[in-house]
Amino acid sequence: MCARYLGFVLLIWFAGVWHAQNENVCRAPVLNEGYYVPDEETYFNKAELTYACDSGRKPVVEGWWATSRCENGNWVHKPQCIDENACLPPTIPHRKYDKAEEGWYKEQEIILVQCDDAYVLKGNRSPTCRNGTWSPLPVCERRRDSCSEPPQISHAVIIHQYQEVFSAGSEVEYECEEGYTRKGNEIIVCERGQWTAGPTCSESSADQGPPASDANVQPEGGDRRESGAGSGKQPEVGGMGRGQHDPAVSGGQPSGGGRGTTGHQRGSSSTSDSNNRDSRPMLVNIQSCGARPYIENAAVVAEGPMYLKYQCNGFYKLAGQDTVSCYSDGSWSKLPTCEVIQVIVV
Repeated sequence: MCARYLGFVLLIWFAGVWHAQNENVCRAPVLNEGYYVPDEETYFNKAELTYACDSGRKPVVEGWWATSRCENGNWVHKPQCIDENACLPPTIPHRKYDKAEEGWYKEQEIILVQCDDAYVLKGNRSPTCRNGTWSPLPVCERRRDSCSEPPQISHAVIIHQYQEVFSAGSEVEYECEEGYTRKGNEIIVCERGQWTAGPTCSESSADQGPPASDANVQPEGGDRRESGAGSGKQPEVGGMGRGQHDPAVSGGQPSGGGRGTTGHQRGSSSTSDSNNRDSRPMLVNIQSCGARPYIENAAVVAEGPMYLKYQCNGFYKLAGQDTVSCYSDGSWSKLPTCEVIQVIVV
């Protein structure tokens, strides 16, 4: 009985494996007016073939021969021989034009070239395909009022797809690392070739204590005062002026060495905390951290040199920051999670 059951399971497993492999197999391509090697009826996934074309024809890519690869049941690219006077898509950096449905252009066909934002066209806007080549192609030159990539800010990323050049009037937004607070404009604008002033990201007050403008100041003798107290004047030793003394600091001691000793100890601790913060790793390019972190039920929907942006799959909601950054020590910032959306059926 057990042997029959095992044989049945193996039969189903082999059938599944065969079916999966069969889905990834490529059939021999139909190549008119051309030939290819090796000549097989089927090709396994990742297998390659090389083809060439008969006289008066050429491959649909550059060169008189070409190579195609079987990728999950499809040929990339599809082997094809076209008229030798046809033209392949031209290479014009920072441009856009209508793409041919066949992937190539017939002789005497004309295309209309437009430059990307932040670039201006110089030359013939409407090149023509003649004898397999394009009439003099235009170039797209960068505008003088455009901006280079926005400045890098410590502990921050830009919520915008990376690009090298931005047109005048473009806006980008900074977002601080978790645990840091933004100060200043979160959005900067490209104006006359320069970016407007951006923000800074400092540790949140919960981590680093009160800001410098509100920090306690230690007067001589160890007494402490609030920076906003009594027009900045130091209260008398032992007194309870407008800036009240902290009982934990004075320890109930009379004026003199007791408070001074305690005050110096707290100042040393503050210096140590500052040193620890300065030694924390900085944000670096995400390539420094290697493979992208895997988040269950999520996918990367946007990517920049300094961040990855995740989005949860259907029926899941994101918990935490949707962007992940790379630290200089090779670790990733805190990863979000995808939680199941609870559906109540009434």
